[in-house]
Amino acid sequence: MAENQTSITEFILLGFSLGPQIQMLLFGIFSLFYLITLLGNGAILGLISLDSRLHTPMYIFLSHLALVDIAYACNTVPQMLVNLLNPDKTITFAGCITQTFLFLTFAVTECLLLVMMSYDRYVAICHPLRYTGIMNWKVCIILAMTSWILGVFLALVHVVLLLPLPFCGPQRVNHFFCEIIAVLRLACADTHINEMMVLAGAVSVLVGPFSSIVVSYICILCAILRIQSQEGQSKAFSTCSSHLCVVGLFYGTAIIMYVGPRYENQKGEKKYLLLFHSLFNPMLNPLIYSLRNSEVKNALKRMLQS
Repeated sequence: MAENQTSITEFILLGFSLGPQIQMLLFGIFSLFYLITLLGNGAILGLISLDSRLHTPMYIFLSHLALVDIAYACNTVPQMLVNLLNPDKTITFAGCITQTFLFLTFAVTECLLLVMMSYDRYVAICHPLRYTGIMNWKVCIILAMTSWILGVFLALVHVVLLLPLPFCGPQRVNHFFCEIIAVLRLACADTHINEMMVLAGAVSVLVGPFSSIVVSYICILCAILRIQSQEGQSKAFSTCSSHLCVVGLFYGTAIIMYVGPRYENQKGEKKYLLLFHSLFNPMLNPLIYSLRNSEVKNALKRMLQS
């Protein structure tokens, strides 16, 4: 088994089966989106770190989300851009496994951070008088660090199960990066346990957390409807609308990818959905929070005027 595994030193990322001109066009478009992702999330991080009015639990979690989105995009997009120009489209075995590990780490961490943000909104709206006592700095740091630690741990479990598998050919990964299911298809051994672990992991970090977010927002909606003033209701809704948009985009695509119809999709249509998940979501998140969040817009105005 070890001999078979070491015989594969690199993989070929098939990416998108398109003509050279279309690939050049996509290179320009994706490069622009990548730049917007870095600038947008970088601006969010800068605003939160420099503006003391944003040093609250909600924006602590938002800063971690922006950091995850930057890392998420940096893990997959540069390799994809290189492959759009490079006909070889190769990636080393070690590089492929590292990319798989990092993708899973950032994906799980973002799932959990969105849950923490929904809990923060639940406490702020349903228990406003106890908010500062419940969501203190120590609790925020523990919740954020727990998201990162669990992300690393769960990704490590999948990689530990992946590494012993023999890869004796073919070397062609039907994806634009080393997505775990696409890599498992290349193993010349039974991968049933690996696929069951991927499904179990997806259910535990997608369906479970998403259900808790739904329950939180049902409680939040009930609390908002009890608010007497229209202004109070509007303010409460505005603090949640941005988070709901991000949750819908992230969990919607992820659940379809890993919990929806299973992996018999040999033609690779799902990689286009994952492109949206790994490229467009990180780009849209800072735009959603800046356009729909008055505190972020006010912080940006103060920064520009200073």
